[in-house]
Order: sequence, then C-alpha cells, then structure tokens
Amino acid sequence: MSLNGWLQIAVFILLILLAAKPMGSYMTRVFARRHTWLDPILGPCERLLYRVTGVNADAEMDWREYAGAMLIFSAATLLLTYAIERMQHWLPLNPQGLANVAPDLALNTAISFTTNTNWQAYVPESTMSYLTQMLGLATHNFWSAAVGLALAIAFVRGIARKETRLLGNFWVDLTRGTLWVLLPISAVLALALVSQGVVQNLRGYDTAKLVEPQKGVATQTIAQGPVASQEAIKMLGTNGGGFFNTNSAHPFENPTPLSNFLEMLAIFLIPAGLTVTLGQMTGSPRHGWAVLGAMCVLWLAGVLTCYWAEAQPNPLLHGVNQSVSATQSGGNMEGKETRFGVATSALFATVTTDASCGAVNGMHDSFTPLGGMVPMVNILLGEVVFGGVGAGLYGMLIFVVMTVFIAGLMVGRTPEYLGKKIEAYDVQLAMLYLLIFPLMILGLSAVSVLMPKLGLSSLANAGPHGLTEILYAYTSATGNNGSAFAGLNANTHWYNYSLGIAMFVGRFLMIVPMLAIAGNLAGKKSVPASAGTFPVTTPLFAILLTGVIVIVGALTFFPALTLSPLLEHLMLHAGKSF
Repeated sequence: MSLNGWLQIAVFILLILLAAKPMGSYMTRVFARRHTWLDPILGPCERLLYRVTGVNADAEMDWREYAGAMLIFSAATLLLTYAIERMQHWLPLNPQGLANVAPDLALNTAISFTTNTNWQAYVPESTMSYLTQMLGLATHNFWSAAVGLALAIAFVRGIARKETRLLGNFWVDLTRGTLWVLLPISAVLALALVSQGVVQNLRGYDTAKLVEPQKGVATQTIAQGPVASQEAIKMLGTNGGGFFNTNSAHPFENPTPLSNFLEMLAIFLIPAGLTVTLGQMTGSPRHGWAVLGAMCVLWLAGVLTCYWAEAQPNPLLHGVNQSVSATQSGGNMEGKETRFGVATSALFATVTTDASCGAVNGMHDSFTPLGGMVPMVNILLGEVVFGGVGAGLYGMLIFVVMTVFIAGLMVGRTPEYLGKKIEAYDVQLAMLYLLIFPLMILGLSAVSVLMPKLGLSSLANAGPHGLTEILYAYTSATGNNGSAFAGLNANTHWYNYSLGIAMFVGRFLMIVPMLAIAGNLAGKKSVPASAGTFPVTTPLFAILLTGVIVIVGALTFFPALTLSPLLEHLMLHAGKSF
C-alpha cells in the first residue's frame, strides 16, 4: 500500500462529491422540465420526436401504465437487437465478414444489453460486427440507462407527490434522460478518450507481422472499430460491455492512467448526482446527502478491503526465494495491467461493482480470495452502493423504506418517511423486491453445482474457487452488473439461457414491486412530523441505513461466502490453491 494509492482514492471520491450537487441540480431541472442551457438545441428535437411518435407529453401515467410502457419499449428493443445479431452476416458494416450469432448467445446478449447488464459470453471483436456493436449494443447502452434513470425519477415523484396516482410520463422521462443527460456528457467524454488514444474508426482490422514468429504464427490481427463512442456511454450509463474481450484492460479502450480515472469518474457521476436530485425533488436536501453518505461509507469499506488484500503477497510464493519475494513485495499483480498497478486496479474493481457497471481493468479471477470477494459482495448488497444509473437509487430507496420500518418498530409507532406513513402493503412489496434477488442467485447457483455436465464442466478451477466462479456469474447477472470472474466458460446452452433468465428477472421482476410502492406512496396524504418521527436527514439515519444493507446481505449470503472466497482464503494460507 502506497501514498500514491491513497491519494488516488482520496482525489477520486473528493471529485465525485464535488460533482454530485451540480449534476444532481441539473437533472432536477431536466426532469422537472425547467429551462436548461441545452433547451434551444434539444427542445425542437424533443417536440419533433413527440410529434412523429404521437406522444402526448402533457399526459401523465399511473404506476401500471408507467410499467407497461417501460416493458413494451424494452421488449421491442430486445427483439431489435436479437434480430440484428441473427442477421449480421448479411448486413453492412461487417468488414471482417463475421457470421450470424448463434440463437442462444444472441438471446443472452439481447437480454443482457436490454437489462443494462452487458454480460458478454463471447469475444466481441471476433463475434460482433460494427453494425451490431453500434446499432444493437451501443444504442442499448443509452436506452437501458435512460430507462433506469426514468424509473428512479418516477420513484422519487412517488415520494414527493401527495394524493395522486400519477408518476409522470415514461416516454418523456426516457427522452429527456437520453437527450439532456446521456448524449451530451457521452459526446464530451468520447472526445476526451480519443485524446488519450482510444480508437474511433470504421476500417477493417490491421494485420501486423511478428518480430519473432511463434510456432508457425507469423502475423497478428489487430482489431479496430468505433470504440471511443461506445466506451463513453458504457461507463456513463454503467453498462460495462467492452468493445474488446479484455474490456477496459485493453489499451484501445483504456490506454492511460488519465483515461482510467475519467472512466471511473463517469461511472459514479450520475448515481451520485441522483441523491442530490432525490433531496431537491422531495424538498429535503439533507436526506439526499444522508443517502449519499451511506453510499460513501459502504464504498470506502469495500475499496479499503480490496486494496489491502491485493497489496499483500501471495503466501504460497512470498519468501520462497529472494527473487520471488522481491516480486511479491508490491502486492498481487497477477491479472493486472502494470500501467494501473494494485491501487488503481482495486479502486476500479470496487467502483465498477458498486455501480453495476461491469467494466473491468483487471481480471477479478486473479485477485486474492478476499480481494475478489469484495466485488462480489458489492453486488450481493443489492447494487445500491451508488448502483447503476437510476437502478441504484431506487434500490437504495427500497432499503430506506425497510430502514424507517425497522426504526418505527424500535419506538413502537407507525413508521413515516418524509411525511408518508409506511404501511404493511409497502413493506410487503419491499420484501418481495429484496427476496427475488437471493432466490435467483442461490437457486440457480445450486442447480448449476448439482449438474456436473451442464454446470461444472465449464469451470476452470475446482474447489471453493470454482464455486466462487459460479456464484459470481449468477450474482453479476441477477444484479445486472455484467462483470465476470473469467474462469467460467459461460458460452454454453445452459449458461446462456440460465444467465439470461437471471438477468431478465433481476431487472424487470424487481421493477414492478418498486413502481407499485411508488404509486402507493404518491396516493398518500402527508402527515406532519412529530416528536416520535424518525428523522431521515441525520448521520444516525445514514448509520442505520448502512447497517440494514449490510445485515440483509450478510444474513442472506454469508453461508455461501464461507464456502467460496472465505474458505479459499483459509486454505490458501494453509498451503492449498485451486
């Protein structure tokens, strides 16, 4: 562990905190349809789009209509992407002549990008054409992020509004989130990435002659493509799907420490800003800061643990001989880029799994057992530590509902949240939301472990590390994260279909109870605060919220963790590896 590493971590979170208020205030104006400096450019585009599609921008929806519109849009875009993948060989912008994508892989990928998971069970540069990358995948990076953003705003409106059944207009929220938030920032970020060396072109792949041919191989194919434009929204929209197989470890996606830092900032920018939007739209700015404070505490715990674990030498190598000992003195560099090092790799792994992004600049499969456990635990907590664009906020608000309910039980009175009474119906829906998550992860992991030919045959490692690979895959899929442990061959019929189901359920079946809560809250009367009201604007609330998140995650998943990374850690120090 070094001073340079600590400074990078400190500067990163400081910049996120400084950016949260202007970003959150801007999004408040966008979704309240107040004037912004982009209105003269984007206003006419918005009105033309509504006129062409027949959308009545002034008509609002209740939670059922809002959910229905979201599901229709998601289904249509999913089918579009599936069709493009299945026909890409006959479509233009395919200079390498890549074949059509297999049905099971095409369905898995279409679900993956529709749900903002961006799980990739394939090598992108040898599987997807430029047209598929741009029209099928990059567009979903905008759409899925904008859907999450719209859903979060709808939930916040449900908290803020009184005695109404209306949560806004999905089509308007989707349009404004795309045009006013995602597109402008992505354009600026893409140009910044190009300045650092991220490629952006449509030419065919290059062929280079090897200076030292190996075993009859004299040339190397160097993939090209429109990378910067996809990389920007991949990070800003917390998507994570890479243009290349090695994702953000590839020098064409992430060539310099500055590009790496900009990409991490982009991941947290909107989720952090949404907490300020929450405070402003509900009329309680301090509540938004309290929620952000809880997120920061959980993030800090994760990054410190991961950094510490990766800074330790491998106990099986340390001290074996002088040269190995000297190599290991800098920590565990296996699976990491030397241009980033231990500190930045640990920070990136924590950020990307805190925010359901899934982008990686190092291989989590090569982390130490405890270092690799941190990214998985981040997802197991519900992807609420900043979380994905929109999805992180509404997931956190579910925990807020549970927190005020528990606080109400402590004092023996009906719990209240910002003037709304939290009743049995709200708690039942919140529990439904929270129970779907472990049911999918643990259920599908158990089935895979019990099927040697379908589940275990794809493993690269045995023992607890192999269990970690399976558990991480279903955790990442259900949590709509998309990162992988990389030791699991997921491009099989079983994993393509089962992970596709996990991604679909983890997105859409959890959205429905969330919107039902929002609709129920919007219809309630506001009650004045009293001496017994638990304040949700204090450090005490942030501490209780953090505790509820950790306890729910620990009680649910701790038994599984003891059989995977925790057991592997103990066995590693006993001299056994897998």
